[in-house]
Amino acid sequence: MELKEATRDHSGVHNLAFQNDSEGVDVMNLKGLGDNSQRIKNSQNKKTTHTNQEDEYINIESDPPENKRDPADDEQPRLKGHLEKKYAKACDFCKKHKTRIHYVIYGILITAYLAVVTAACSLNFQRALPLFIITVLAIFFICWDFLITKYEDRIASFFSLGDKYLEKQWFWLKWVLCAALIITVICWLIFDTAKQGSHQLISFGGLVLYVLLMFIFSKYPARVAWKPVFSGIGMQFILGLLILRTKVGFDVFNWLGIQIQTFLGYSDTGAKFVFGEKYTDHFFAFKVLPIVVFFSTVMSMLYHVGFMQWLIRKVGWIMQIFMGTTPVESLVAAGNIFVGQTESPLLVRPYLPYITKSELHAVMTAGFSTIAGSVLGAYISFGVSASHLLTASVMSAPASLATSKLFWPETEKPTVTLKSGLQMGKGESKNLLEAASQGASTSILLVANIAVNLISFLSLLAFLDSALSWVGNLFDYPQLNFENICAYIFMPFSFMMGVDWEDSFIVGGLLGYKTFFNEFVAYERLSKLIHNREKGGSMYMNGVKQYMTVRSEVIATYALCGFANFGSLGLVIGGLTSIAPSKRKEIASGAFRAMIAGTVACFMTACVAGMLTVPAPEVPCHILLGNALNSTDFPANSTELVECCQQLLT
Repeated sequence: MELKEATRDHSGVHNLAFQNDSEGVDVMNLKGLGDNSQRIKNSQNKKTTHTNQEDEYINIESDPPENKRDPADDEQPRLKGHLEKKYAKACDFCKKHKTRIHYVIYGILITAYLAVVTAACSLNFQRALPLFIITVLAIFFICWDFLITKYEDRIASFFSLGDKYLEKQWFWLKWVLCAALIITVICWLIFDTAKQGSHQLISFGGLVLYVLLMFIFSKYPARVAWKPVFSGIGMQFILGLLILRTKVGFDVFNWLGIQIQTFLGYSDTGAKFVFGEKYTDHFFAFKVLPIVVFFSTVMSMLYHVGFMQWLIRKVGWIMQIFMGTTPVESLVAAGNIFVGQTESPLLVRPYLPYITKSELHAVMTAGFSTIAGSVLGAYISFGVSASHLLTASVMSAPASLATSKLFWPETEKPTVTLKSGLQMGKGESKNLLEAASQGASTSILLVANIAVNLISFLSLLAFLDSALSWVGNLFDYPQLNFENICAYIFMPFSFMMGVDWEDSFIVGGLLGYKTFFNEFVAYERLSKLIHNREKGGSMYMNGVKQYMTVRSEVIATYALCGFANFGSLGLVIGGLTSIAPSKRKEIASGAFRAMIAGTVACFMTACVAGMLTVPAPEVPCHILLGNALNSTDFPANSTELVECCQQLLT
């Protein structure tokens, strides 16, 4: 019993086995030992009853392990039945051959899918052409990924001989390529100007002017690396040429625009259910904003299945190879084609504390020069061309890297140079349904932000116009307003993009709305101009131009397609600072320069679009033919009527 009580050391009772070793302790310790002895005696007298809660707790904690029994041990062993044995064998077999079973299931599903595609193509190939193209592209990229994963070293060694030869001959070869490129551009401008008119020359001159301005005001003009600059402009031009001048590229992006419009139309079902049959009476609140919710949900689901990460990685790899930019800035620029300026840095969040100032500037510039996929649908719902918005989003990605490397050249040695690829951030959702729910919940803040900003900005704009009109009335100029002031400031820039001189004043005002407020206000104004032109009314009313030419509308669409405004400036600083607190000073000092670089990137994209845009009928064909039949506004050029008839017939 003495030994048993001595083991209760953890409850405050001193271990009596060490009592003989405590001769050097003071009187207080001896007194404590006396008290403990008395406590032990009391516990001996009460060994059969434990009314004290503390003693009961001590006894529970001090039970030896052998006295504790598992309830499962009380169960009597029994023999497994026949079905249980078969089930256990089946489970063991599935675990053992798990990989092969997956391959068999995938093979069956792929075979069934190919059979469906073959049957659809055999019934009507023209109708099944989009499905056939998607299938071919999917097979190509699957095979590509498989070969790169398995034979990457062999492929690299195969092309290494060519790389070594190019390095040896690069000194004279680069001058030959530059000369050939310059001659090609000059010849193209001559022939294209002779065919299309002189407007393309103005856009080309504007592009050269913007490059010179960026070089003059560069952070380190002597340290500019011209390869990413010219490569970015070249990628812009090639993309624009494929999309705007080739029939295949134009048809593909036009088809994509139509499909996106059709897809976004499904958001009307949810809006109609929630807001009622007359939801379109409040167009923006109940028609446009639900599109943002729907698109955000779809993007979240695509992120969960890994499609967006795969697509962004491929686009970033292409820009990294052709432009020579680092993996971080290439990946963020590619991500900004699809997501917003605060979401794309999350793709490379672990690497942000280690990037250079130039790379950080490129990350911010990419966010300012593009728009997010979630608001793309809202602009399309305004009536802006979906194909041109898609083209602008793609073309602005390489332009952002080109302007960034020109405005803030690289002066440090990048530390993040992983050739095997960066580890991209993934979503936190565990299944597809949770991803959809998270996407919808995330859009709440975005929708609220858009709504309150528009309410505040439009109210503030009305107040400014009223105040400026009052000031202008003092000097017999009551037409003075915010748009007129912005128009005078930005008119030279809009004209250098290739906008008609009569329309440059209007486009300058739109650029002012976009810069000092946001692009939502600017696109809303642009959509009114587009609708006025499509109605086919009088171009001038009381001396005020009611709409612009199609060429000016297209250039304005490209110039406005970016988040470069003062409202987004604070958003970028706050968002990036929360992601990379160690880069707080660099973010704050470089954000304004990044906004300017993003604005110029949009202007350069508009210049390229102005060089490549083909003139189109100013008035829709059905309205033009109606006016011709009524003998009003009969066109001087009869070929315009013939083209309209051919277009309608097609």
